[in-house]
Amino acid sequence: MTVPNLIALWVGQAVLNHPGTRERRMGHIDPTKDVFAQFRENNRPGPIHMLNLVRLRKEAAYPDGRKATGAEAYAAYGRESGPVFERLGGRIVWQGRFELMLIGPKEERWDHCFIAEYPSVEAFVEMIRDPVYREAVKHRQAAVEDSRLIRHAVLPIGKTFGEIPA
Repeated sequence: MTVPNLIALWVGQAVLNHPGTRERRMGHIDPTKDVFAQFRENNRPGPIHMLNLVRLRKEAAYPDGRKATGAEAYAAYGRESGPVFERLGGRIVWQGRFELMLIGPKEERWDHCFIAEYPSVEAFVEMIRDPVYREAVKHRQAAVEDSRLIRHAVLPIGKTFGEIPA
């Protein structure tokens, strides 16, 4: 399967009820084709860190109607995709539990917050091409109400705010 076809399979968005209002907005579940193309084009050498912020649905939304909570579906995604992630050199380098939105939309909350490290852009791309991962991602799509996936370059640690070591 070609990468554009994989992205077409992987791209999905969910309609969310905005807490405390009747407003409905789209949740971010998977990357768009354009953004994924930008991700691949910036194929610099070295590792990438991916900040993951994940909000789960109360009840998973499987297309076949099977019943599970969002947490159960996301756990299935982790179990099934984990061996592929590890085989390609991925590892979790930070994980935290969301407590409070100090700056930002007060209604936002995140059930899973972590940073995944990949040895390269190509390792990430290879992961989403893998047939085992493609099957596992169906659980993620059923589980996730909204998410953020933010790519970062790894830098040395600075001593103060705003310092970017050379």
